[in-house]
Amino acid sequence: MNRPLFAVDFPLLKETSSFADPAVDVVEKDKEYEVTAVLPRLDEKNTEVKVSDNRLTIKGEKTEDKEAKERDRYFSERRYGSFVRSFQMPQDVDAAKIEAQFAKGVLAIKLPKGAEALKNEKTIAAKAA
Repeated sequence: MNRPLFAVDFPLLKETSSFADPAVDVVEKDKEYEVTAVLPRLDEKNTEVKVSDNRLTIKGEKTEDKEAKERDRYFSERRYGSFVRSFQMPQDVDAAKIEAQFAKGVLAIKLPKGAEALKNEKTIAAKAA
């Protein structure tokens, strides 16, 4: 059966958003799944990664204040917003071993496959006809 990666096992659920949702890539590898979120102008202090009830949730909040004073002029601008991205994790993820790293505006989350999933994997050699 040919279906898109995570079409059933990892559906995207948009929950709340007051600014554009971040781009998220999901890749399945031999021993793990990788979720990568591009979060420009955010850092690890403004983001949160949670796992609960077999769901991976990424939250973030952005605040930006600009202020300029010149002689008899005053300029002030404030922007803020938050996002939540939530995913149903595949059944074979070992939730106890999930890791996240944040570097240069990119959040990378590794979701290792459990030992049972790796044990059931088998390579089948194709024979010449």
